[in-house]
Amino acid sequence: MKGATATLLLDSRCELGEGVLWCERRQRLYWVDILACKLWCYDPANGHTHDWTLPQPLACIGLGDDGRLLLGLAKGLYAANIDAHADASTLPLAKLVEVEPGDAMTRINDGRADRSGGFVFGTKSEHPDGRRAGRFYQYTAAHGLRALALPPSAIPNSICFDAAGTRMYFCDSIDPRILSCRYDAERATVGDVEVFVELDTEGASPDGSIVDAEGALWNAQWGASRVVRYLPDGRVDRIVRIAAPQPSRVALRGDTLFISSARVGLPAHVLAAQPASGGIFAHHVGRVLSRGEDRVRLP
Repeated sequence: MKGATATLLLDSRCELGEGVLWCERRQRLYWVDILACKLWCYDPANGHTHDWTLPQPLACIGLGDDGRLLLGLAKGLYAANIDAHADASTLPLAKLVEVEPGDAMTRINDGRADRSGGFVFGTKSEHPDGRRAGRFYQYTAAHGLRALALPPSAIPNSICFDAAGTRMYFCDSIDPRILSCRYDAERATVGDVEVFVELDTEGASPDGSIVDAEGALWNAQWGASRVVRYLPDGRVDRIVRIAAPQPSRVALRGDTLFISSARVGLPAHVLAAQPASGGIFAHHVGRVLSRGEDRVRLP
């Protein structure tokens, strides 16, 4: 098992940094600050960053097949033409679908494109008691919104897919384990839910994940200051640590791993000791492991 430490790339100090995603077409990195209702962009060619303010908390993003971005706001999925508004402070939005509009105690959380042009995401419980009130959904241009028959969730996370697109990984972050299941993108059906891995560190919660070109899963572990790479059989292959207690999601660009993080809920003495919390971290993994982000077919 290899160990390493990621370095701070961007001191963005997001309250709840999440959703980090690499766009090969634009050669830019995108991520969100959920609580600040912001979409962030970073251009490594010139070091420039830009952010847009959205009307609701923004939790996840996807790359559209036509160049637009899919945005998972609190209560719906939207499309945005970011190229036409590259220098603006806000973004015009085209509504794709409302999500649980009659339930004020849920909001969209983690989401990722599947291998077939759909987008799979979960809704997070906002109930003070943390009850499992959230659900998992698939959105496609052809069929709209379809619920996935997965157990109710409090904090849905870790959504990603194997290379064939027939196996889905996911979790409820209040449980220290990552699950997997069969996934049929055309029919929006799932089955054979089983435990992929149990986390081995006390206080660690599974957050966002990605599957690399070798079929291994990288998982950001909230509360543990680390990202863990699991081989397809569940064995731990590598641990990458960051100088922030709350890593939230990962993205891959060639041989570089990007890690978003959050500072929400951290006491003052922790922020004083780890001021980079809420920033974006980067680590060179040693070989090209990116297989490229899948794209969502947008109407």
